[in-house]
Amino acid sequence: MKHVANPIGETKVKGLTRRAIAKQQTRAKVLAAARRLFSEQGYEGATIRDIAAAAGMSTGAVFANFTDKSDLFREIMINDLDNVVQEMTEAAQKGRGVEDALLRVFTAGYAFYKGQLPLARAMFSISWSPVEGKAVRSFQAVQKMIDIMAEQLSAAVERGELSQEADVKLRSQMLFDAYLSNYPQAIFGGWSLEALQARAKDQIRILLAGAKRG
Repeated sequence: MKHVANPIGETKVKGLTRRAIAKQQTRAKVLAAARRLFSEQGYEGATIRDIAAAAGMSTGAVFANFTDKSDLFREIMINDLDNVVQEMTEAAQKGRGVEDALLRVFTAGYAFYKGQLPLARAMFSISWSPVEGKAVRSFQAVQKMIDIMAEQLSAAVERGELSQEADVKLRSQMLFDAYLSNYPQAIFGGWSLEALQARAKDQIRILLAGAKRG
C-alpha cells in the first residue's frame, strides 16, 4: 500500500491520514460497545463509563468522539433507521399488489426491532420526548420511510389499483402514523410479529378502502 506524506507531516493511506483512520476505528469500537450495552441495559442503564470500558478505552476517548451519551445514542438510531429503510425498500419490491407491499414494509420494520427490544424501548422513549423527539422526526430516514409508502401508492394509482383521486401524500403520512402506532404493543405489550401483522393488515385495508377502484 502506498503511503504519501502530506505537507504537515501526516501519512495518508488511500486519501485518509492515519489519524483519521484511527478516529474512525475508535468511533466504530465505541458504537459497537454502546449498541451492545444499550441493547442489554437500555438507555438509562448504560453509562459512558461502562461503554468506554466495554470498548477498551478511556471515557476521555469516548468524549473526544461524541458530545455525550445522547449524541452517541442518536448516531446508533440513525444507523438503525438507515438499515430499516433498506430492508423496507427490499420488502416492498416483493409485494404483490399495494396492500401486500405495504404490509411487507410494515413487517420489515417490526421484525428489525423485535430482535432488540431493550434498544427499541429506549428509542421509543426518546422519540416521544419534546426535544429529542423533534430531532428524530427530522431524520432523513423517517422521510424516506414515508416516501417508500408514497411510492407504493403512486405505483398502485398507475396500475389502476387505486383511483386517480387518491391523495397519495396524505395517505402515505396516515400509513406511517399507523405504522408507528403499533410500536407500543410491539415493545411494551409483548405482541408477536404475527399479531402486529394482523393489526397492520387491517389498518392498511381501512386506510386504502376509500381509494380502491371498484
